[in-house]
Amino acid sequence: MNPNVWVLVVDDEPQLLRALRINLNARGFIVTTAATGAEALSAAARTNPHVVVLDLGLPDIDGLTVLEGLRGWTNVPVIVLSARTDAADKVAALDAGADDYVTKPFGMEEFLARLRAAVRRGAASADVSEVPVVDAGTFVVDLSAKSVTRDGAAVHLTPTEWGILEILVRNEGKLVGQKEILHAVWGPTYVTQTNYLRVYLASLRRKLEDDPTHPQHLLTEAGMGYRFVR
Repeated sequence: MNPNVWVLVVDDEPQLLRALRINLNARGFIVTTAATGAEALSAAARTNPHVVVLDLGLPDIDGLTVLEGLRGWTNVPVIVLSARTDAADKVAALDAGADDYVTKPFGMEEFLARLRAAVRRGAASADVSEVPVVDAGTFVVDLSAKSVTRDGAAVHLTPTEWGILEILVRNEGKLVGQKEILHAVWGPTYVTQTNYLRVYLASLRRKLEDDPTHPQHLLTEAGMGYRFVR
């Protein structure tokens, strides 16, 4: 398996998180862990993983809500890992956008096989649909390298600035709601803090737009959200 494959594991059981981290690291994966839904959404926006392993029974928000939050801006493969064995739970997770459903307890080798399959599906989908480099004219966004250049020079963005920019760029031309961005970057407890977005969008425009007061690429839809256009 490619040693650069990044896995986000979300579960509130410390022993399971540790076991998965050890097993995945031993097989060459890069692993980020989260114990709550808010941490999961923040980590996903920050690291843009190749695959997410998601428990449904999280202490702050339900795993299905996390899944819906992810699906608002990314098609990353998601494997649900849950003690819920009822068919209705499986159907609900798959309908919400999960790629696979593994019930606890599970065998590690079977889980790893499902993980590898999800990574392959994600890579095949990315090869067909993702444009990793987006040239806006004024600046260039490399989604794969997680980097931005302007006039050939690297632009330093904070993790939060990158998280916002990536969501907008991946939804090019589409209106992305304020709550959707806040939920993905900061977590569900911040969905009313629209002042955060005003501050960070102003910072992004200063770094990327020719005329920050009259932006051409990072546009505001008053009272609704933001839109990226080339």
